[in-house]
Amino acid sequence: MQIFTDKEQITEVIDAFKAHQLTIGFVPTMGALHKGHLALVEEALANNQKVFVSVFVNPTQFNNSKDLEKYPRTLENDIKLLESISKDILVFAPTVEVIYHGNTVSQSFDFDGLEHEMEGKFRQGHFDGVGTVVKRLFDIIRPDNAYFGEKDFQQLQIIKKLVSKYKMPVHVVGCKIHREKNGLAMSSRNTRLTDKQKEAAAFIYKTLKAAKIQFGTKSADKVTSWVSSQFESHDVLKLEYFIIADIDTLKPLKRKAKNKKYRAFIAVYAGEIRLIDNIALN
Repeated sequence: MQIFTDKEQITEVIDAFKAHQLTIGFVPTMGALHKGHLALVEEALANNQKVFVSVFVNPTQFNNSKDLEKYPRTLENDIKLLESISKDILVFAPTVEVIYHGNTVSQSFDFDGLEHEMEGKFRQGHFDGVGTVVKRLFDIIRPDNAYFGEKDFQQLQIIKKLVSKYKMPVHVVGCKIHREKNGLAMSSRNTRLTDKQKEAAAFIYKTLKAAKIQFGTKSADKVTSWVSSQFESHDVLKLEYFIIADIDTLKPLKRKAKNKKYRAFIAVYAGEIRLIDNIALN
């Protein structure tokens, strides 16, 4: 397995791939890999001749310095996991200096309002940080196809908007959410949960599934009120938000329309650990 840490070395390899017209698949990650990440990598391997995985904890997308500090960093184990799938994967594990050149600040983006909904309201500057690092990684890797999980559905829509606005020749592929046996959406942050919190967190997906059933006959407001009431007396989980939104604009639903598609989005705290999830409603 080839592991790159600097831009010059990786650019040389990518130039050679491009000269031979090989298709490049790319899975950007912040490490602490789990089965959800590996499913993205397998999708990339099945549809591209060369596959890169980046492992980089991006400081500009954290609005909470403690969260950045505590974010799991497990590069050695990540490489072992990737090797268990294929030794042909190419890994890019740059330092902050390589990506930001001593100026660790975000570029400002206009994502046509997508950045102001949901996560954007609760994590100021988060999507400027995401846009900055993804654009830089795309410029370095120059992939034909890039793979992202639907757990971060808002991020997925924003990256599609980034590619469209900057006319980047990248096809962005959204892949289904992978879940623990109890239904909890897989996340690198799950490693920080206690056994009690992990068990309790199964309630998040259970509630989303119940909300989906209710959405068939009830208004968005009534479903939202019901979800809020379910968390009011929960002794482990604290609801930050539950929103039913149009998948294209991500704006909260006011009145259902026949030709529109909707998803329910949720953010919940288990202690100091923030968990997000979502479900398609139609």
